[in-house]
Amino acid sequence: MTRLHLRERIRDRDQAIYGVLLLGALVFPLATLYASGGSTAYIAQAAHAGTWVLLAIGLNVVVGFAGLLDLGYAAFFAIGAYTYALFASAQLGSSPLHHNFHLPFWIMLFIGMFVAAGFGVLLGFPTLRLRGDYLAIVTLGFGEIVPVLSYNLPQWTGGINAIGGIDQPWLPAWITGPWAGADSVSVIQNSTCRNPLDQSHFVPCFNFSFDPVAFYVLVVIMIIVAVILVNNLYRSRLGRAWMAIREDEVAAAAMGINTVTTKLLAFAIGASFSGFAGAYYGAIFSLVSPDDFLFIVSITVLVMVVLGGMGNITGVIVGALVIYFVLNTLLPSLASNSESIANAVGLGSLNAQHGDWPGLYAEVQRLQFLIFGLILVLIMLLRPQGLFPSRVREQELKHAAVQEEASAVEEGARA
Repeated sequence: MTRLHLRERIRDRDQAIYGVLLLGALVFPLATLYASGGSTAYIAQAAHAGTWVLLAIGLNVVVGFAGLLDLGYAAFFAIGAYTYALFASAQLGSSPLHHNFHLPFWIMLFIGMFVAAGFGVLLGFPTLRLRGDYLAIVTLGFGEIVPVLSYNLPQWTGGINAIGGIDQPWLPAWITGPWAGADSVSVIQNSTCRNPLDQSHFVPCFNFSFDPVAFYVLVVIMIIVAVILVNNLYRSRLGRAWMAIREDEVAAAAMGINTVTTKLLAFAIGASFSGFAGAYYGAIFSLVSPDDFLFIVSITVLVMVVLGGMGNITGVIVGALVIYFVLNTLLPSLASNSESIANAVGLGSLNAQHGDWPGLYAEVQRLQFLIFGLILVLIMLLRPQGLFPSRVREQELKHAAVQEEASAVEEGARA
């Protein structure tokens, strides 16, 4: 029976992808430490990629489940990050409050989530009657307002100088071992931290101190929790209501679904995941700047959701990882790799400057985003439904394609 159950899980595509992703997350630190001779650079990059995975999971609730196009998603990301930064740094000491708080990361993680959810409801109220392009324009406006306010309220947000010196997360102790490059398994306390009950006293602790392995473990746990929560939401009555509104809002209302509450919950829950990711982002970099939350962030997360497969959590995770890899690894190294390939195949003359030709390295650098666009177009032509779409979405596209083909045949017969 156990073997049969395992085979059924393997045959289920999403369960198989979850298994591969979990296995990859466990093996990745050991493999990269071994391959790089103890360097944690790749682990740090993976810890940063986790931020985008959390953002994509949250936007999938709004766009993939409820069908509400949100182009201002980066605003909630900023709200979560600034909430943590303000209450975990010396910034409020130079504000009109003249008082620092230094609240623990674990408390601020949830406060940032709830504050972002509150702003999600505030955005949702005036957009309840809007659909499609009009909804997208309003959310786009909200997404532009938050960075502008961040620039123009320097007493609170630091303005263009950003908020730095943000407190790192800490725990009473930490277990290290070969997965972190240590020789043996041991419990460590590497610092002293403020006692949350009495901030004038310090206690022995493990401070994350920009440790890539610690942040990697943290973000993997956060992603697992997010996936479990969203999966339960998807299978719940609320999840079915979101999908009903996505397919036909008028029909959903006629069937007794409270579209007002349901849409507000979609905005709030989607925003809460963004605030969750924002608090983590502020902690991992210890710096929050308005430049980190521009419109391009919202578009990038939307591309991750659409490319991975709207409405499918595993697809969204894979889409986020693929786009992050392309933007942060493939494109930055493309120019130097092109130069090396040209030398290897005997076309080294392309690397030299000749008249208007700037050299292969400079030319490829200039064309980076053109190449990125071509990659996206190619993927969407080959997989218009996304890399791993939801079963419903896949059937919808197949049905639409069959109908289109049938109508074309019918028109041809008439002609």
